[in-house]
Amino acid sequence: MAAGSTARAQLRVGRLVKAHGLKGALKLELYTDDPDGRFVPGAVFTLQVPEASPWHGKSVTVREFRWMNSHPVVFLEDIEDRTAAEGLVRAILWVDQDETESTEDDAWYDHQLVGLDVVRGDEVVGRVARVDHLPAQDLLIVQVAGSDDEVLVPFVKAIVPEVDLSAGRVIVTPPTGLFEPIPDDPDDVASDDEGAGADAEAPASDDESGTTA
Repeated sequence: MAAGSTARAQLRVGRLVKAHGLKGALKLELYTDDPDGRFVPGAVFTLQVPEASPWHGKSVTVREFRWMNSHPVVFLEDIEDRTAAEGLVRAILWVDQDETESTEDDAWYDHQLVGLDVVRGDEVVGRVARVDHLPAQDLLIVQVAGSDDEVLVPFVKAIVPEVDLSAGRVIVTPPTGLFEPIPDDPDDVASDDEGAGADAEAPASDDESGTTA
């Protein structure tokens, strides 16, 4: 849902998920509503890969994009075989974005999100400190109001149904326990107390009283 935050504004558009065939093709997980417009020949993408990867800090250029059995597949310059393609599996693709362009649905730049109030119901529960981009999903890192604690909120529609930039807030509907400890079940607490009382009142056994055989 979120766009990237670097010195230049960037947008995350896809992830390379699997090598396809023997000629260097890679299947894509798309994060864009316009893949045919994004993945045109000559398009350049910045790679997000671990620092240990030989591709760290590098970019790739699209040679060809096509659909195969309803799956998006991309061919990249200088990736000519399956071995080379496998070295890019799980890489996330970012593209430089002109902020004057219309953004895609449910896409925001990180700097637009950082600092927004996080609102649950009528209560401000925190503020967005940063956005972390993981292969599976984005996370809003929320500084909890009135404390130094941080909460990791999955940036998905079910939990973050609304981002209102004009109002400076993010609406969240988190599951119970995300922003506070789940309270003990009163019945369980009562049962524990009753059990403790029963133990305290139980008469001592012969062994406990010191009686010997």
